[in-house]
Order: sequence, then structure tokens, then C-alpha cells
Amino acid sequence: MPTPTPLLDRVLADPTGLSWALLWREEGPEVELLVGEVHDVGLLADIPAATADRPVLAMVPYRQITERGFAAHDDGTPLRVLVATQTERIPVGQLSGILPSAPVEVTGEHFSVSDEDYAGIVTRVIEDEIGNGEGANFVIRRDVVAQTDTDPAIAALTWFRTLLTDERGTYWTFAVHTPGHTLVGATPERHVSVRDGRVRMNPISGTFRHPRDGAGLEESFRRFIADTKETEELFMVVDEEMKMMAQICTHGGRITGPYLKQMAHLTHTEYLLDGLADTDPRDVLRATMFAPTVTGSPMENACAVIRRHEPAGRGYYSGVLALLEREEGPGMPGGRVTADVPGVVGPESLDAPILIRAAHLDGGGTVTVSAGATLVRHSDPVSEVAETTAKASGMLAALGLRPRREVRETPTLADLPGVGEALEARNDALAAFWLSPQEARPDPTLVGRSVLVVDVEDMWTQMLAHQVRHLGMDARVLRWEQVTAADVEAADLVLFGPGPGDPDDASDQRLTRLRELIGVRLAAGAPLLAVCLSHQVLARMAGLEITKLARPNQGVQLEVDLWGSPVRIGFYNTFVARPGHAVLDGRGGPLELEQSSHPEHGVVALRGPGVASIQGHAESVLSRDGLVTLHEMITHALRPLGQTSAPDLADA
Repeated sequence: MPTPTPLLDRVLADPTGLSWALLWREEGPEVELLVGEVHDVGLLADIPAATADRPVLAMVPYRQITERGFAAHDDGTPLRVLVATQTERIPVGQLSGILPSAPVEVTGEHFSVSDEDYAGIVTRVIEDEIGNGEGANFVIRRDVVAQTDTDPAIAALTWFRTLLTDERGTYWTFAVHTPGHTLVGATPERHVSVRDGRVRMNPISGTFRHPRDGAGLEESFRRFIADTKETEELFMVVDEEMKMMAQICTHGGRITGPYLKQMAHLTHTEYLLDGLADTDPRDVLRATMFAPTVTGSPMENACAVIRRHEPAGRGYYSGVLALLEREEGPGMPGGRVTADVPGVVGPESLDAPILIRAAHLDGGGTVTVSAGATLVRHSDPVSEVAETTAKASGMLAALGLRPRREVRETPTLADLPGVGEALEARNDALAAFWLSPQEARPDPTLVGRSVLVVDVEDMWTQMLAHQVRHLGMDARVLRWEQVTAADVEAADLVLFGPGPGDPDDASDQRLTRLRELIGVRLAAGAPLLAVCLSHQVLARMAGLEITKLARPNQGVQLEVDLWGSPVRIGFYNTFVARPGHAVLDGRGGPLELEQSSHPEHGVVALRGPGVASIQGHAESVLSRDGLVTLHEMITHALRPLGQTSAPDLADA
């Protein structure tokens, strides 16, 4: 017997006059219906609290990233909140016979950026941005724009029905209708969730397009699994989201996977990140705006690159839907009212999927479907054009802009012989530190020593701070413009961090300030450590030449020799220092530096009395030997002058 659906009946009787949301989460047995009141607020902190019987759904636009001080086109898209006044759960199998099914006519379909122009943008981003050290990867989107005369609420209900029928492997399938802004889509990707004090993120990258007729599926999928570009893309976004986890979570974050996310027409590779935090969900949202899978890395500079190369704002694309709820009582997961403690509720939980594979309808009937490609150093412009088209294809088919592909009985790709082993083997080269529970293992000689970590606009510093705390040190992270000479002089160790850009750019205020702060530390004769961009700045101050690599190292694991010990370290750099006579001006006079060099990749490390630096990122998930390398560099820098060398890395 069908389940009674009085609230859904009310919505279907007046879909335009009400504000509502239909949510099918992780393909569960039921669809959730929320009906309520709409408010537009200015900041994430203004999102009202959920109550036991009033969940809150926030539509968070991309422009909200300006709360973090990052660049974005201000297109006026509101941070919109639906406060539910009524809710209902409907068996998913029951909906297809209830929701509208008449075709929705859509006309005037066109790309906002042509294939040719998009390929040109790809080329410019690779050459001008990645090629000049501005970052490792960037996601540039284009839109499919069309028009419909069908009421947006009716269109959304119709397309939601199609997605329930046709799509597979979604994290959320949703339709949200509010005055002037309606969203409908099927997103594969959780951005962030908070429940029971546990934060989870779910970076997805790498896209395999299922052959239309199924021919050659297994062979082409095995090529995809072995593809270097697809693998490196995933590692890069994992690194970027681990920066966020290290900032939010008390004990950093742990990586599990990789897994496959198999959908109807596409399959992706993914990892799951999780960690513990005692943080308001709104603060978690703010700290994680937005996923590197839809922006790039490093995050702050990715936002600037997006603003330079995308002609207009993103609306809700690459933002999130954020559902705040209260479930069970104190001591139980979530916070719903309990019978034995009337009126008492627990903390809010958060579930926030990324707004991709979605259509936006405005009040005038304009339909927009956005899709982006992740551009890396070896991206092919033609392939990236095809990827944006493929990512939009499922949603376009639901809209009737593409022929609806038959949902074939594709085999479960994860079960194919050798696939599980090939995925698991990806972790063999990664840092065990981030793949394992991170119980503190303090070095007694470092416990209680203070470290100032100078952030040069890249949140690698959060991972570095987490690792030095793991070793027993007290770490504080400050951005370059906040750091004073007194701060630099007071710490036991100053760790000058990575950042984007050309180390010889005389117009970059960050680099001018970085040189000043390094100079203060050297003049004080106090220990310092420098990473990546700061290593390049230090090398230039020591008289070494800085050149651009013919092919940037962005998300590459290299085996390099550090003082006689071979180590595997992750590299994200476009510029390198070249071997030569390296001398710094120290407190007691000239400070000679030893160099560890690579024939192709230049000076990969420097050290001298009280000084250590490295071109690579010991903190990266790509750095299999990262923690031991960082530990050795710290102990070297802190070693009293005249003391004999510490053991080699292999013995540390």
C-alpha cells in the first residue's frame, strides 16, 4: 500500500507558491521533502540554527568565498536559507509515479564559451599560470545556457524524476525551489560533513567516460586506472583538502581509499578523509570553501586565476548545499529530541555536497548547466574541452538537450580482475603518516619548543604545523603580512612556508616581506627552516641563480638524494635554484651553505649552521619519506653551533 504523502500532495498542488527541497541522499530508501520559509543572509555565521523539528538547508554560492578574503566575481547570487517548517519522507520507488513526467521544452542551447575559446583558455592557464609558478592545478568552467517556458518548479520536479530513474552512484540527487533560484542535479561528491565530532571530506578526481556502446570497456578502463595524469590529479586534490583537514581537525586528518565512484555514464576515483573536531559547522564550512576539485590549488591563488580567466560569476556552481540537522540527544549521534529527556537536543550535524552536475533556473526561465575541467601542466586542450562536455552530459540528457542514454548494465568496475590491486598500489608510494592513525610521537629534544610558521598564501603551512606538533613542538601559523620582526625573533624556530609565484618578482610584496623576515632571523643568528618558495628566496639571498623548469613539477613525487640518503618527496614547483657558491649574511659573518642537488631539478636542499631548506614538500601526501625528512631538518637547524652532525636520514 502506498505511503500517504500529504505534504508532497500540497507541493504538487502549488509547486511555484511554496519553497521546498527534495533530497535523495546516498541513494537511501527514502527521499526527504522539506517545505518552509526562505531567508537571504550575508554570512555563513548568519545561517540560523537547526532545531529538533526544523532542519535548515543553505544554498551557498561560490561568491561566498570572499568571506575568506579570496577573489571572486560578485554576481549577487544570494546565500539563501530554507528553514523547514514541515518535513516528510517518501519511499523513492513511489515518487516516479507521482512526479510530473511531461517533457520540458528547452530551446536555444549554447555554450557560454565556445570549444575554440575554451581550448585557448586552457592553453593560457597552462602557459601563463601553471608555467609561471602560480599553482599546481586550476579548474576553469564554462556553461551550457538555454531557455524554457515551463515554470521552474515544474521543470525541477520533472528533471528530478528523470535523475532518480537514470543516474547512479550519486551522493545527493536534489531539487530545490525558491523564488528566483531553483536548483536540480545529481552530484557525486560530498564536500564536507560533520557528525558526532567527526569531519569528513571526499575528494573526487579523475574521470572515465563509459563507452557509449560498451565496447572495449575493460581495456579502456584499465588504461584510465594506469593514467599518470588522472592519478596525479587525484593526489593533488587530496593534498589540498588535507590542508583544510589539518586546519580544522585536532589531530589532522586520515586518508582512506582510493575508491571508485561509478555513475551511470562516468566513473571517478576518490579518497575519503576524516578527522575529529569540536567546531561549529558554519566554521567548518567557512574554512573549507571550496573544494579544490572545483577550484584548484593553492586555493587562494586558484580563486584569483578563476577570476582572471572566467568572464563572469559562477552563481551556485562549485558552491554547496548545506543541510543542518539535529538528531539524537546528548551523547548520541546528532541531536534529535529524546523521550527520556524532553526538549533536550544534541549538537548540529552538517551534510554538504558540492553543487556540480546541476542545473540552475532563474525566474525568467534561463537554464544554466556549468562544468569545469581540472587543468594541470600536461593537460591537452582538446581533451579538456571534451571533459567539460562529458561532465555536463548527464544533466543535459535529463533536460532533454541530449538523447537520454540507456542506462546499461555496466559491470561493477571495482570488481574487475586486478583493479582493486591497481588502486591499492597507488598508496605504496604515499606518506604512511597520512594513511595511519596519527598518534603523537614526540621527540623529547623538541617537546615544548616554539615554532612560528609563516604562511605565504598557501595552506601547506597547516600540514607543516600539524607535523611539527606531532613531533612535540608548539606551532603557531601567521600570514606573512601579520608577522612582525618581534614575532620572528621570539620563536625557537621559524619555518618559512611555501607559496605561489616567481621568487624573482620584484613587484610582489609578499616576497619583499619574506626577504625582510628571513634577514631579521639571520641577523639574530637564530634557527630557520624554509620550504619551496621560501627555499627559493633563501637560495637567491645566498647568491644562487633561479631559473624556470622546462616542465613544472606540480604534484610529482621525485626520488632525490639528501646528504647521502635517497628519499621520495612530493614536489610542486616551477622555479628552481641552480648549483653554485651559496653564502648568506649571518650574525657572525658569511654563512656557507651545503647543497644537495639533482641534475634536472636543481638545488633540492640547503643547509648550514642554524639553517635548513628544501624545495619539495615534506608535508605532502606524496612525500613517502616526508616526516623523517622534516624531523632531520628541524633537528639540524636547532643544533647548537659546533655540535656534530645528526644521524643521516636513513637512521633518523
